[in-house]
Amino acid sequence: DGVCSCGDPGCAAPGAHPLEFAREVPAGATLDAAARAWAEVPGASMMLPVGRSFDVLDVAEGAGRRALVRMERMGLPLGPVSVTPQGRAQFFVAPGAAAGLPRLLYRMGWDDAGLDLRALGPGGHITAPPSDRGGLGPVRWLRAPGPDSATPPEARLLLGTLAYLCHRWAAPCG
Repeated sequence: DGVCSCGDPGCAAPGAHPLEFAREVPAGATLDAAARAWAEVPGASMMLPVGRSFDVLDVAEGAGRRALVRMERMGLPLGPVSVTPQGRAQFFVAPGAAAGLPRLLYRMGWDDAGLDLRALGPGGHITAPPSDRGGLGPVRWLRAPGPDSATPPEARLLLGTLAYLCHRWAAPCG
């Protein structure tokens, strides 16, 4: 079990939530400003607010890795993709995905499939790579941000592949 920088020994999400006493670093801040803020709380994870510039589609890592390879082969527009030490792949998509996910899954016929797929939106945070998740290990990039990821893709473009592979990944083999 990890130890969170919030100081709560029973923290349910070590290294995966913002600290109430830590300062928020605004978008566009200089590297020096971000480093100074981070130095005020040594060992804390850097958190990214979800729902402002991007939402996140969160799936099991195995399904996410397979989906990423397939999407790259298909030439789909992609944003960054991170992977957590808890085995989750996080696809950065355009804001609004969290609110629209139930409707999109319904329209695609995946609404009753019991998929291990969820969306994170406004009010949520994710741990930024390469921050450590409370001693559990670092979050890493599967697909790092680049010049093409300034505008994350619409969730609907990725959802069919993600839903299919989440379904396949969860299905018993043999």
